[in-house]
Amino acid sequence: MSHPHDGLASELLRASHPGPSAAVTLLTAGLAATVGHSWASGLLVTAAVLTGQLSIGWSNDLVDADRDRLVGRQDKPAATGSLSLRVLRAATAAAVVATLVLSLLCGLRSGLVHLVLLVGSGWAYNLGLKRTTLSPLPYAVAFGALPSVVTLALATPRLAPLWMTVTGALLGMAAHFLNVLPDLADDASTGVLGAPHRLGEAPTRVIALTLLTAGTVVAVVGPGRPPLWAGVGAGACVVLGVVGAWSRGRLPFVIGATIALVDVVMLVVRGRA
Repeated sequence: MSHPHDGLASELLRASHPGPSAAVTLLTAGLAATVGHSWASGLLVTAAVLTGQLSIGWSNDLVDADRDRLVGRQDKPAATGSLSLRVLRAATAAAVVATLVLSLLCGLRSGLVHLVLLVGSGWAYNLGLKRTTLSPLPYAVAFGALPSVVTLALATPRLAPLWMTVTGALLGMAAHFLNVLPDLADDASTGVLGAPHRLGEAPTRVIALTLLTAGTVVAVVGPGRPPLWAGVGAGACVVLGVVGAWSRGRLPFVIGATIALVDVVMLVVRGRA
């Protein structure tokens, strides 16, 4: 027998942008394991990042509720009315409080980097930067800062290596260009004119795949001389990137997602180097 709260939980999950939220959270957990966190400290920093992502996802749907309703987004509970704005506001507020507490428990330096550079960038995007030529900037800052959020939460805090920061920034910008590809027309019709919308579909596709491929290369060569398997993986991603840049339909998105997965694996595995 289903419980009334089951439906509410399901709608909140759908409104949280579960794919990106899960991806960033899993990346955090992988980095925490790579750089030497204990189970307790790794779980803490991962929980902080998760709540931050929930706050970003839910606030995005709050801000975009009217626009999503206008274009008939059936995948947005706030737009269809299956999730009330009152509940969504309460969930967002709870996520913000949890993020503040968990982030500061990770240490002042890690907490401030997380709250200002990662969560702050996500909120800045939601509240206006998504409509400007600077729309890739919050993604670059947030993903570039993520490795340092993890390393600064160690018992002996330290900034992440430069190659990790650069790989994260490239991956973040690529995610932005790749993520908006399916929604370019809907976004533009409601006044959302970020960098990809101003450039158009073909340049956006090429830029996304170029950034992803560059991220792979940096992740492979950044820590030092790469093992053979990493070099082969990077070469395959370069070939895929070229194919995807000149493809049409869903293929560029599928190729981009594949290269992004390779980037994440490289970031975590090469982080042990």
